[in-house]
Amino acid sequence: MALLELQNVHTYYGGIHALKGISLTVEKGEVVTLIGSNGAGKSTTLKTICGQTRAREGKVFLNGQEITAMKPHEIARLGIAHVPEGRRIFPKLTVRENLELGAFSVQDKRTIQEGVERAFAYFPRLKERFNQKGGTMSGGEQQMLAIARGLMMKPKILMLDEPSMGLAPILVEQIFDIVNELNKEGMTILLVEQNANQALSVASRGYVIQTGEIILKDDARSLLANPQVREAYLA
Repeated sequence: MALLELQNVHTYYGGIHALKGISLTVEKGEVVTLIGSNGAGKSTTLKTICGQTRAREGKVFLNGQEITAMKPHEIARLGIAHVPEGRRIFPKLTVRENLELGAFSVQDKRTIQEGVERAFAYFPRLKERFNQKGGTMSGGEQQMLAIARGLMMKPKILMLDEPSMGLAPILVEQIFDIVNELNKEGMTILLVEQNANQALSVASRGYVIQTGEIILKDDARSLLANPQVREAYLA
């Protein structure tokens, strides 16, 4: 049984048919990437999984449990953490307050403190900025905070939407090193990323989405070598 499964999912924005029968799986312990151009449906797929956008047809399962019609906070409590495109931290709140909000469903203060310490282990810069307001930090620091906030509930699966967007190359390397480290420690990750080369370098498998449809799926190494993928996304 896959940890996460989408079966023939159709999602609409009004009259716009955004996802046209998406089916994919993510097994426990995998990094799976979803690559495609702007407007292909990558972010919509993640929003549909976490309940921000409701699937009109098809089903979404987490660990065999159907979550298609659940509300976003219910899905989050079941173990899906979504780090959205554009970071979406709370700019007027401090690093500490942003992290604590990431643990909104955790009652035990010790567990929350352990989560904060784990965030500092991955992102030492956040410890230096602990009482600084999120909106005053650099783009790279905000991305670190967004990922750390997503980890606060010890999710079953971490969904990252364009984590490298707008970052300098050295920061992109750091973010993907952390993705790789998280996975080595057992974290399951669904990664949406326009930087297909970086995404496929850390993923075990990948799906290529185009105008709301999966047009190709394979292991990451095969996708990296695929002439169609190289021409469209790796040139």
